[in-house]
Amino acid sequence: EAKRYSRNNHMVDVQRGLAARCLELLHLPEDTGPLMILDVGCGSGLSGEVIEEAGGHFMIGMDISPAMLEIARHKEFEGDLFLWDMGHGVSFRPGTFDGVISVSAVQWLCNSDTKHNKISRRMKAFFDSLYAALKRGGRAALQFYPQNAQQIELLTRFAMQSGFTGGVVVDYPNSTKAKKYYMCLFAGQQIHQQGVALPPRPNLSHVQVEFERRRKERHSRNNRAVKGSRQW
Repeated sequence: EAKRYSRNNHMVDVQRGLAARCLELLHLPEDTGPLMILDVGCGSGLSGEVIEEAGGHFMIGMDISPAMLEIARHKEFEGDLFLWDMGHGVSFRPGTFDGVISVSAVQWLCNSDTKHNKISRRMKAFFDSLYAALKRGGRAALQFYPQNAQQIELLTRFAMQSGFTGGVVVDYPNSTKAKKYYMCLFAGQQIHQQGVALPPRPNLSHVQVEFERRRKERHSRNNRAVKGSRQW
């Protein structure tokens, strides 16, 4: 099945287009040389080809499917691949990556195949470790297929609790077939370098979940003065 998937021209074009859109949403800085990009759920390596074509960036891909990784291993792009379940976290040193992309993968965090793989535990492990693995100011663009609004709420809530800011961009929001969801996440404050102009954040004109608003509301609730206290 993995070979059939990788040979389907329509699916290949769709996956490459989604990977290119993720890279566009990352707004990677130009003229800085190759950057380190993590591809979560890299599959057969289609995104790796797009990453290399976009600027010679170095890709590290992780996927849970041995069959998909075997196909990716024979493709000609610079990068490393490893077999790993994203629900167990992203096992890299803090600040390793300049950016993270994912195509059609993170919605699987909403599924639990055994009683030991709790959804909340898997999401916390993923987003906590993803935040740590990104350089401060790094970005993640994660394309996913939610089954319902509750899954969007669940994913974005755990991302926010891990420290991310950002939102969900929806391409073609009025189209049933063409509609695509992207989580655009920002890992802390970007470090300013003297004389270097920082790229703008992606346009979040179609934000469905606004992290900043929720963060402020959460902060306001947590810091509300208790009746009878000194603050009251």
